[in-house]
Amino acid sequence: MRRLVDSVVPARLGAGYRWLLASSWSSNLGDGVALAAGPLLVTSLTDDPFLISLAALLRWAPPLVFGLYAGVLSDRHDRRLIMIVANLARVMVLTGLVAMMLTGALTAIGALAAIGLLTVAEVFADNTAGTLTPMLVHRDDLAVANARLQTGFITLNQLIGPPIGAALFAAGTAWPFATEVVLVAAAVVLVSRVRLPVRERPAQQERSLRRDVAEGFRWTVNHAAVRTLVLTILIFNVTFGAAWSVLVLYAQEQLGLGAIGFGLLTTVSAVGGLLGTALYGAITRRVSLGNVMRVGLIIETLTHLGLAVTNSPVVASAIFFVFGAHAFVWGTTSVTVRQRAVPEQLQGRVNSLNTICVFGGLVVGSVIGGVLATHYGVTAPFWFAFAGSAAFVVLLWREMTRIAHEDEQEPVPAAA
Repeated sequence: MRRLVDSVVPARLGAGYRWLLASSWSSNLGDGVALAAGPLLVTSLTDDPFLISLAALLRWAPPLVFGLYAGVLSDRHDRRLIMIVANLARVMVLTGLVAMMLTGALTAIGALAAIGLLTVAEVFADNTAGTLTPMLVHRDDLAVANARLQTGFITLNQLIGPPIGAALFAAGTAWPFATEVVLVAAAVVLVSRVRLPVRERPAQQERSLRRDVAEGFRWTVNHAAVRTLVLTILIFNVTFGAAWSVLVLYAQEQLGLGAIGFGLLTTVSAVGGLLGTALYGAITRRVSLGNVMRVGLIIETLTHLGLAVTNSPVVASAIFFVFGAHAFVWGTTSVTVRQRAVPEQLQGRVNSLNTICVFGGLVVGSVIGGVLATHYGVTAPFWFAFAGSAAFVVLLWREMTRIAHEDEQEPVPAAA
């Protein structure tokens, strides 16, 4: 057993990282259970399209509203404590949700309020979690450490959790949320075992929220590699969001698939992601991170083109498989480059800026995709995504070399 553990999580990564990884896997399984059960809960309480759509809004709005403050908080205070408090808040909200379900007091508005509160707590927990790995693992091992975290996300959050959540919901509406209570509580216990190195924090009386946010923004703009990453994520999430916003309609109208077929496309993508993370170490030993990201941009561009021209579910599934592998290789690389480059005291703020670009791009892209699909058909957003991605690949191609170059240098000191 010990040999198996060492092969999955090498001892050189340290005991602290192992506790963090176990905590992440536990919370990811809980989040995966809720991923299926949450929408089912809302639709079981109301058939009002506005309220159902509001549930989606409450999933992406909190990162945009609270992201910057979460970043400042994690740079100012004890990061492990922030994770513990945020996850305990999730446990309390989930416990209240289960209690209302068991007593028959839960309404659609109550469920939506719980979703909003849970997402706000997740903003603080997730932003802070992204700052812990570089505090526990040597920079040369960050790629392996992040790949293990991504593997847990894919297998537990994307593959295993949702079907468990759906099955538990069928057995009883409260079961998936009670299960999430146990799993998130376990994540709290596990992360409490992590011992972080002592770090020097700025004097609180000399700081202001605006100044701290501005400092993180200036550092990001002035650092070529991280600036390129953030800009790329923003731009490509606009094109990605445009195409993926109509994915359900695309699967129905273009591919002729029903609900089960659409679910299988997501599963195929997650399986591709699992393969990508499994091969990540071998890939990065042979290919520079800059070239990994260049290949990723090409794959994403061709993904949109391939989906625009095909009406074959088999071909589309193959495209989704390759795209899934790319998405998680890209994600691991992006996190690794950022963690290596950003000074420890700025990790939270730069993470929050990255998150805002992720969600901001998706929101803008989804609006564009909806308009294009309404006026020009369901494949129009994919043609837009292909043309936009191709143009930006050309514009960003040389910038990708900055990632490979800057990644090998020591972090740039934070501004005084």
